[in-house]
Amino acid sequence: MENNKNIILSVKDLEVKFKVRNRVLTAIRNISLDFEEGKVVAIVGESGSGKSVFTKTFTGMLDVNGYVSKGEVWFEGKNLMNFKNDEQWLDIRGKKIATVFQDPMTSLNPVRTIGYQISEVIIKHQGKSKDEAKKEAISLMERVGIYNAEQRYNEYPFMYSGGMRQRIVIAIALACRPKILVCDEPTTALDVTIQAQIIRLIKELAKEYGFTTIYITHDLGVVANVADVVAVMYAGQIIEVGTVEEIFYTPKHPYTWGLLSSLPQLGEKGNELFSILGTPPSLFEEIKGDAFAPRSDYAMQIDFEEEPPMFKISETHYAKTWLLDERAPKVEPPKTIRNLHEKMLALTAKGGIYGER
Repeated sequence: MENNKNIILSVKDLEVKFKVRNRVLTAIRNISLDFEEGKVVAIVGESGSGKSVFTKTFTGMLDVNGYVSKGEVWFEGKNLMNFKNDEQWLDIRGKKIATVFQDPMTSLNPVRTIGYQISEVIIKHQGKSKDEAKKEAISLMERVGIYNAEQRYNEYPFMYSGGMRQRIVIAIALACRPKILVCDEPTTALDVTIQAQIIRLIKELAKEYGFTTIYITHDLGVVANVADVVAVMYAGQIIEVGTVEEIFYTPKHPYTWGLLSSLPQLGEKGNELFSILGTPPSLFEEIKGDAFAPRSDYAMQIDFEEEPPMFKISETHYAKTWLLDERAPKVEPPKTIRNLHEKMLALTAKGGIYGER
């Protein structure tokens, strides 16, 4: 996928494996993807598709039984896959590529004050004095929407609500002014109203600080609201990538069709909500052909025999499906997602997809 734009992070032919009880699981299967500076990239797919594992390679945070078996991840002229220990990652992890995780309580130390935890990061990575760090920490707390920040500086995580704790985690992530912010399901544990507030906050901060944002999510409502580019993952591979408009309005892969058809906002009264039947393949086994073929109503014989290449649809849109081969029969997307543009505009007007883009 060639791109002449300003690429801040480039992944080439990445493969990640895990040793599990004398067996090997291939979690990431030959992914290549470029991230453009200042853009918002959403990585979507079912649980277990490899979204979090993929981005953990950017900061060297794979579990101890995981390893990169092949491929490169280029950032600031360095192949991060050549790093062998935590000392090498110190200049990257948190400082230049920061992560906001799903559950803020797993990111916060319950026996340390909120202020201490933000100041600690500032002192460690920016070399500021204790007083300077406290001043900047309070400023960050205010910036992420914590009222009476100076008074709340000495409070503990349990004294904050879930939404406020997530704001603190964002403040800690921003303490080093990272170039890339990875948001791993940052709103899943929050109610809808707070979700919208956190999404809006991250958008505002990205615009203010100019960092590149990578969203990991299964919520296409979030994707529609925040993303510039969408990468759809299935069984450890990116099977379609394009601008948010291309993915929502002219999707090409049957799996992407299924994900969009599953949007609860598209459900009609009296009809059952759509769901993709079946389960993803075991990643312990070698996958032959198109991994989605056994679950697809559009599968052809070749889908069970040979893995499809990544077909180019436009300069920004690619999809990994034999349906794009010139010899394949012409098929239409499901009725549910035809004219999706008009349906999405109507939902946005009603606030059904987290308000306006």
